[in-house]
Amino acid sequence: MYCVNDGAVMKAWAEDQGIEDSIVTFMGDPAGELTRELDMFITHPGPPSVGLLGRTKRFALHAVDGVIKMINISEKPDDPAGDDFPESSCAPAMLEALKAGKDEL
Repeated sequence: MYCVNDGAVMKAWAEDQGIEDSIVTFMGDPAGELTRELDMFITHPGPPSVGLLGRTKRFALHAVDGVIKMINISEKPDDPAGDDFPESSCAPAMLEALKAGKDEL
């Protein structure tokens, strides 16, 4: 799990979610480098007051040996962050797509 936050925020979030000693790792991307490389910055034209600037889109990707095979983005015109309808980037949707053999872009 990563997002455009610093390590302290991600550590606190991981502790809050109780994921210590699990297979889940929370990582920060404070400068947005990975977000930029993946072209996942939110570019919604709304006013800055809605807090969307500098945020990453809600997405999930499946990569094999560093090659992205599948990416699901939960972004809609009226929901640029994917907060209202995150289903396509949640684990069940990704697992279902992998089971169906949809592992190629």
